[in-house]
Amino acid sequence: MAFFNTTETSIRSKVVTGLKFIFFLGLGLLIAWLSLKDLTPDERFRILESFKNANYYWVILAICLGILSHVIRSLRWKIFLEPMGYNPSLKNTFFAVMIGYFANMAFPRLGEVTRCGILTKYEKIPFNKSFGTVITERALDMIVFLLLFVFTIFTQIGTIDNYLHQNVYPRLQGKFLNTLSNPVFLIGMVGFLVILIITFIFLRKRISHLKFYQKIKNLVLGFWEGFKSLSQIKNPFLFVLYTILIWVLYFFMLYLIFFCFESTSSLGPGAGLSALVLGSIGIMVTPGGIGLYPVIIQETLLLYGITNTTGMALGWIAWTAQTIMILTIGGISLILLSFNKTSNEQT
Repeated sequence: MAFFNTTETSIRSKVVTGLKFIFFLGLGLLIAWLSLKDLTPDERFRILESFKNANYYWVILAICLGILSHVIRSLRWKIFLEPMGYNPSLKNTFFAVMIGYFANMAFPRLGEVTRCGILTKYEKIPFNKSFGTVITERALDMIVFLLLFVFTIFTQIGTIDNYLHQNVYPRLQGKFLNTLSNPVFLIGMVGFLVILIITFIFLRKRISHLKFYQKIKNLVLGFWEGFKSLSQIKNPFLFVLYTILIWVLYFFMLYLIFFCFESTSSLGPGAGLSALVLGSIGIMVTPGGIGLYPVIIQETLLLYGITNTTGMALGWIAWTAQTIMILTIGGISLILLSFNKTSNEQT
């Protein structure tokens, strides 16, 4: 009976995972289709011509910078783990980071779990502790993104202000502000939290021996260890430097692709910063930004006087370059890690 229950649970989990993948992939493909369906034959021809005439040497250089950014991210993660007494190899840390991005292409947030699981298996680092550092890392990246977002608004206000008010702010308001201002929602949330706290207080002793409770407890403790490690970093200057370098390389990975076309090569760093910040929103919404990222890049470049066809071609080239890098390096990392597994087993 236990075997059938386990099998049934495994099948159900796979079905749910498959449905999530289909949903997010479908969302990205729908956005891509909507952006292409109204193009005239002449516009499609010009987009194909843009692909043919692009200087792909800049794309290769951009991919190299993207790989370097992930190497630096791996180095920064090592600094995160040091205060907890762990010193994983750069090789396995880099493999974990790239395989994590590889996993995120299919399912958002799966990569964070995957990369921590790899360090647990190959470096014997407890999952809850490494996961705590990843959550802290994501929080820091979000802070940097928000700072860049604000900086972009102030420096490019004459160019992107109308776009933000027409396309970004209304969506954020509809998604967050309307919900948070709904009294029914607020009362429901407060009531749920009160019931949750009361239930926990009365049942804590009874459920403290359960595996589920122990897992949640260890996960919370791991989060705390991750946040605490931030204040115990031995070389904070190097940590800050790595953080800055990661985002600088992200910027140049996109900005260098501007030089693929003569019409976009004259755009200044301000246009590149706008594309980076607004394009990042597309990556947050759909897996790897599929469908949405090229559209946002296209709309951003329209604000700087770039034609619809050139902007769309550049957006797809930028997205394709990032995707090929993640799929290729992530796939290679997965293969090399399997050899590492074989080596460990033989040892």
